[in-house]
Amino acid sequence: MKIALFPGSFDPVTIAHVDIMQRSISLFDKVIIGVGANSNKQPMLPVETRVKILENVFENDPKIEVMPYEGLTIDFCKRLGALYMIRGIRTVSDFEYEKAIAQMNHELEPDIESIFILSNPGYSSISSTIVRDILRHKGDISKFVPKEAMKYL
Repeated sequence: MKIALFPGSFDPVTIAHVDIMQRSISLFDKVIIGVGANSNKQPMLPVETRVKILENVFENDPKIEVMPYEGLTIDFCKRLGALYMIRGIRTVSDFEYEKAIAQMNHELEPDIESIFILSNPGYSSISSTIVRDILRHKGDISKFVPKEAMKYL
């Protein structure tokens, strides 16, 4: 069984995240969305809320499971038996950052492959950070997040 992990903070999930998931699901038997704590970021939403939102967004896809996790993402992959890690790439700087992480992960666990999926060009400017900023300033985020997320935001 080909299992992939799509890790992220998803704080909040955006339509760009959903697009990456929808485009990657056909490549694997199962995709686990790992909702992690990023030590470099102060979360807006508790992990439990982020998990609930993602479960609502993907409730009709039996190949997708949502799980919280802490610690090294590569260790979480090993615990799940996931041999693939999905990462979305929006910009050149995303690629450089993700490439460095992928190379370090390969050193730690050579059997786990990082799969980069390029963002849909129309979504390349959408990030959770920008959505949080719009929210803080009472702006309309409905174009940037899945409709299932709106009741939580």
